[in-house]
Amino acid sequence: MPFEAILFDCDGVLVDSELITNRVLHAMLNEAGWVLSENDCMRTFIGKTVRSETARIEAETGKPLTDAWMAEFYERRNARLRAELVAVDGALDAVRQVHAQLHGNIAVASGADKPKVVMQLEKVGMLPYFGELVFSGHDLPRTKPWPDVYLAAAAAVGIAPQRCLVIEDSVPGLTAGVRAGATVWGYCPRVNAHSTPEQLMAAGATFVFDNMADLPRLLAAANTAS
Repeated sequence: MPFEAILFDCDGVLVDSELITNRVLHAMLNEAGWVLSENDCMRTFIGKTVRSETARIEAETGKPLTDAWMAEFYERRNARLRAELVAVDGALDAVRQVHAQLHGNIAVASGADKPKVVMQLEKVGMLPYFGELVFSGHDLPRTKPWPDVYLAAAAAVGIAPQRCLVIEDSVPGLTAGVRAGATVWGYCPRVNAHSTPEQLMAAGATFVFDNMADLPRLLAAANTAS
């Protein structure tokens, strides 16, 4: 069947935010008493919410994970993102093209909090292509790797999940797309990838690509073949 909609993850797929966010989280965890490397921090939290690792954080720091700590994390993270964030190479033009190809049937389904996602999309010039079709796992009963955010995005677009293409770069996110019943393509850039193509395929990706600028061509080829 041809794809009638694309549901995008945000961090690492549309915006180059994950290293920025990880550096803030790494610094704050070390300040709180959990001494770990930036690489270990990335491996622990990639594709997850901070709160999903509450038990681990509290065990490692010996302190409760408070709302005040989370508020400081969001404030410090957002300040760095506003100063440093850029789009993933080729992503803005890819979004513009697939928006036209699919008659506007594109959405963002992120595991991050919605204010962050909206701020990021606005900063890199993508928000007009998504409008209100921006969804966060924070606003649903379960976040990734559960399928709720992709099911919500598909319902809002009005396309059955089986006719949606999901673009993901992490195993938890990819698992969420598969559980939603969508076809999932893995995005694995040549530099600073957080998962290997083999890991993405093992999690259920049907295809893995490494250049976001190729997405419109790949979508057109897939739909022509269908």
